[in-house]
Formats: sequence, structure tokens, C-alpha cells
Amino acid sequence: MKIEINSRDEMQRLGAAIAETAEAHDLLLLNGDLGAGKTTLTQGIGCALGIRRPVKSPTFTIVREYREAKLPLFHMDFYRLENDDLSSIDLNGYLAEEGLVVIEWPQLVMSDLPDKYLQLTIKRVDDIWNSTKRVVDFQAHGKRNEEWVNNILKLYKK
Repeated sequence: MKIEINSRDEMQRLGAAIAETAEAHDLLLLNGDLGAGKTTLTQGIGCALGIRRPVKSPTFTIVREYREAKLPLFHMDFYRLENDDLSSIDLNGYLAEEGLVVIEWPQLVMSDLPDKYLQLTIKRVDDIWNSTKRVVDFQAHGKRNEEWVNNILKLYKK
């Protein structure tokens, strides 16, 4: 399933739909080039979960925790992970938490992840010089995630 996003506001609205339909232990994987909108989407998730502080990219910290949310959010970015070394991160601990785990650049750790997740691939559409257009491709792995996609899209399209 693919949808077109035409602005930063629409990307954040998609994030809000994801947050409002997320459940504890959901795993969301975000793929896309630098600047595709992965963090913008996560900011929409954070806002809808009631996070009051800025949701920033965890590129340099690898993990940012937002436990004060309605559903705790654990935002990870493995772009700078060296040699696929997860020894400094308790990934299984985060996955066991009663929250939503969002991972940017998951391809670096796929062998360490469960086989049930929702993966979004965000692609820029550079049809004009200042394009904000994106195509978001949803790939659900597991029954819960198939239902999640349907719920996200229903809420987003309202």
C-alpha cells in the first residue's frame, strides 16, 4: 500500500494517525534517504502521544526516550551505528517495554529484530526544485501490523 504525502503537515498528520492507532509493543521501522521525512513523521507521532518537549533525531545519541507520553516512545536511529554493534544498546529491553519503538535506518540491525513489524519506506519525489512530495510505502509483517496499516489509513484519510 502506498500513499502520497505533499507537505510537512501531511507527514506529521500521518505520524499522528500512527500514534493514535499504535499499541504497546508495536515496532515501526522507517526507511528512506537523508531528508526523506523520517524524523518529521516521528515528530507527528510524538505530538499525538502528548510529548511536550521537542522530538529530535537521535542520530548522534542513537536512542531518545519519551516515557512521559500516553504510550512511551522509543525513537532510535542506527545510521551511525558502527559495525552493526548493538552492545551499547539494550534493544531487546526496549522491545519488551510497554511502548512504541520507532527505528530509523533499521536495515543495519534487521537480523536483531523480531519478524513482526510495520515498515514504512519514504521516497522523495523531486519533480520540482522545492518539492515536499513523498511517497510512503507500507509493508506490514504479521496480522497485527496488517490491521494497524488499515487503521492508520482510515484515520489519516478522514
